[in-house]
Amino acid sequence: MKGAAKTLQNDGAMRPILAPLLSPSMKSLAGRIGWTIVSVGLFVGIWEGLWYFGISDPKLLPPPHIFIANIPDQAKFFNTASRWEMGVKPGSGPTPLQAMIYTMLATLIRVIVGLVIAAALAISVGVMVRYYKLFENLTLPTITLLAPISPVAWLPVALFIFGIGNGPAIFMVVVALFFSMVLATIAHIDNVNRNFINVARTMGCTKWQTYTRVIIPAILPGLLMLMRMNLFGAWMAVLIAEATGVGYGLGQIIMLARNTFNPGLVFFTIGLIGIMAYLCDLALRMMQKKILYWIPENKAVLNGLK
Repeated sequence: MKGAAKTLQNDGAMRPILAPLLSPSMKSLAGRIGWTIVSVGLFVGIWEGLWYFGISDPKLLPPPHIFIANIPDQAKFFNTASRWEMGVKPGSGPTPLQAMIYTMLATLIRVIVGLVIAAALAISVGVMVRYYKLFENLTLPTITLLAPISPVAWLPVALFIFGIGNGPAIFMVVVALFFSMVLATIAHIDNVNRNFINVARTMGCTKWQTYTRVIIPAILPGLLMLMRMNLFGAWMAVLIAEATGVGYGLGQIIMLARNTFNPGLVFFTIGLIGIMAYLCDLALRMMQKKILYWIPENKAVLNGLK
C-alpha cells in the first residue's frame, strides 16, 4: 500500500510538469509541423520517383538529392558582388557561405522594406480617400487607371529614377503592391458593418473618432490578411528586379544559373526562396495573432463535411 501511495504521489507531482507539454496549443503546433513535413516529403518523394523511374532527365530536372548534395558547389556562385569587377579574381571576396547569406539577406531586406512601405502608404491613402471627398476625386481615378499596369512596365522608370542598387528593387515591390492594396482598403472600409457606425454616431463620436476607433479596427483583420497575400507578390516583384541586374540577390543568381545552364543552381535557389517566403509568412501569422488578440482563431469548419 505504501508503494502504491508513493507512486500516486509521484504521479501527482509529475502532472504539473507534463501539463505544459500536453497543452492544446503545443499539440496543434506539433500537428502542423508534422503535416508540413509529410506534405513536403510527399512532394520530394514524387520528384525523386520521376527520376528513379527514368521519367525526368536528371540533367534538366535534377532530383533533390543531387542539387542538395552539391550545396558547397552551388554556394560558390553566390559571390556576385565582386565577380564582374575589373581586376578582381572570381574567388576573391567572402566565402561561399558568407556570400550566400549576404545574398539572401539582401533580397529579404528589399522584400520587407518594400512591403512595409507599400502597406503604410496604401492604408493611409485608402483611409484618406474615404475620409476626404476632395482627395478621393483627385486621386482615386488615377489609382484605378494605374492599378492594372504590370510591375514589369515600371522597371525602366525605377532604373531612370534610382539607378542601380536597392532603390529600384524596393520601388518595384512598392509599385506591385500599392495600387491593389489601396483599392482593397477602400473596399474593406465600404464593407464595414453600418451598425457599428450608427452606434458610434449615437454615442456622439466625431468623424475622426469613428475612423480611428471603429472603422480602422474593423478593417484591420482583412488588411493583415491582405499583407500576407501580398507578401508573395513582393517576392515575385523583387526577383524580377534583381534578375534584370539592379542589384545582387537571389533573382540575379537564378539568371546566372539560366545563362550558364545550371539547373541544379536554379532549383537550389528556388528552394531557398520557398523556405524564406514560408518563414516570412509564418512571422506575419504570428504577428497577426499578437495584434488581433481579441479575435478567436478561425477553424476549418468545412473539413470533413459530407
